[in-house]
Amino acid sequence: MTDAAPLRVALVGNPNCGKTTLFNQLTGSRQKVANYAGVTVERKTGQLVTPAGRQVLVLDLPGAYSLTATSPDEAVTRDVCRGGYKGEPAPDLLICVVAATNLRLHLRFLLELRQLGRPMLVVLNMMDALHQQGLRVDVPRLQAELGMPVVTTIGTRRGGAADLLTALDAPLPAPVVQAASTAADADEDLHAQVRHLLALCITREHPVAKKLESVLDRWVLHPVWGMVILFVLLFVMFQAVFSWAQPFMDMLEAGMTQLGGLVGAALPEGLLRGLVVDGVIAGAGTVIVFLPQILILFLWILALEESGYLPRAAFMLDRLMAVAGLSGRSFIPLLSSFACAVPGIMSTRTIQNPRDRLVTILIAPLMTCSARLPVYALLIGAFVPAHRVLGIFNLQGLVLFALYALAIVSALIVARVLKRGDSDEHPLLLELPDYRLPSLRSLALELWQRARIFLSRVGSIIVTLSIILWALSSFPAPPPGATGPAIDWSLAGRIGQLMLPVFQPIGFNWQICVALIPGLAAREVAVSALGTVYSITGAETDTAQSLVPLLSSQWSLATALSLLAWYVYAPQCFSTLAVIRRETGTWRVVLITAAYLFGLAYVAAWLTYHITRYLTG
Repeated sequence: MTDAAPLRVALVGNPNCGKTTLFNQLTGSRQKVANYAGVTVERKTGQLVTPAGRQVLVLDLPGAYSLTATSPDEAVTRDVCRGGYKGEPAPDLLICVVAATNLRLHLRFLLELRQLGRPMLVVLNMMDALHQQGLRVDVPRLQAELGMPVVTTIGTRRGGAADLLTALDAPLPAPVVQAASTAADADEDLHAQVRHLLALCITREHPVAKKLESVLDRWVLHPVWGMVILFVLLFVMFQAVFSWAQPFMDMLEAGMTQLGGLVGAALPEGLLRGLVVDGVIAGAGTVIVFLPQILILFLWILALEESGYLPRAAFMLDRLMAVAGLSGRSFIPLLSSFACAVPGIMSTRTIQNPRDRLVTILIAPLMTCSARLPVYALLIGAFVPAHRVLGIFNLQGLVLFALYALAIVSALIVARVLKRGDSDEHPLLLELPDYRLPSLRSLALELWQRARIFLSRVGSIIVTLSIILWALSSFPAPPPGATGPAIDWSLAGRIGQLMLPVFQPIGFNWQICVALIPGLAAREVAVSALGTVYSITGAETDTAQSLVPLLSSQWSLATALSLLAWYVYAPQCFSTLAVIRRETGTWRVVLITAAYLFGLAYVAAWLTYHITRYLTG
């Protein structure tokens, strides 16, 4: 190990070049995720140590197709590469990751980066896929033509970045100095240089009968079968959220129950015991048990993204999105919003049309984010029997799928209304990457990052809100000789009673009214809030498990379905509204978003409540 300052390198490349998978392999769990100063562009940094003991700080820059930026992501990448991003020192070395299977497109960006005159290292990634296509690249010749080091990697294979690690121990390469030229000449010269490099350095080793991608795309991109495949994938995804997660949820429930019992037995009766057991353990435990469902949802989305399927799904849905006045580019941000609306809204920066981007931001909160899952799971578990439909499908999973479908259809209708009068067509141009097996290591790292974010949220926001709600539910204490539950005399009880006239027409009781308040900061807190207002203690048993029979006995089916309808549309959490403010730069859009979502939620809950009451007599 040396005492020298760490080498600062930046990974840069086109989208779909395997850059993030390579970053995960290089840095492992030694990663930090934040935002660049002043913008909501994600900033990933990680650390590694080379075989010779050199400390390296790695920055994973957003994917870009050109230094002529057309989005905030590309603008950040351009400015960091040029060394002109405010508050961000210039990288010592640019590592340009190039997909060996798509050199015609990716080499153009590489040549554009070379014009910056900065030390550069070229990484030819996905070499295994190139060989499967029957092609060979003359690496020494390519290195000589480019005038900079070139190494090969297989980002999805363990040890596939060994050559890159070795290259980082070498002295920094000298930047390539080029003659100045006009922008038009330079652009024309780049199409010409790419053709020259391909002719010199790429040869075919053996013929390939038929590419697997062509066979798969014949089905995946088929106008009928492609939609069937997409529907089946999404359907199975939502079934898996219930079916696969249950054993892990049971383990977490048992663990939190034991913890509550042990702590409760160790502490004396009194306020401290109530605070720790009923405020902290019960509050955090009620949300933690839903972590398996959230991670399974993330697993599906990440696997579909890494496999190369998501751009194809966006292409397939372009015609459907056109019905709503949008293009297929809106699909990926909306799908990301199923996990969390915050990164979904941030990813709308790839949409170049300003009006399309704004409409996508406005409907992204309608996508059923993972924070809603605890509420859905609780109410579905309490009021929907775990029956099998046709001997295959889980009825609870079908109901969950219906809630997601309702949100999607509603979002398309809202988009159509917002886009009325807009007759402009925006053709969709997408790069369809090669299919590839997702890297298990990369998936595991991404899931670990999501779990850390979720658990840090539990340890900060959710526990804090649970403690506040416990205090509101405990004070003031009822006067001596008072009858009825103690919470009726508390501040929480009084707040709920004040809110009741507004929400009683949609079937909500005062306990639901109280649970809605912390749900504005974090939706999943609504479950633990219900446990608190119903005076369920973490020392006795698992809060979520105890709520199921309690709610099914005290609430009507109309109230439960009304609350489900409310959560399909209800105004998003504060963090989502905050990111809308940052992305649009105006409070007007935030107020419009909150107002129309509240209106939709109230109308949907009112209709659901009264129709259900009418049908059930």
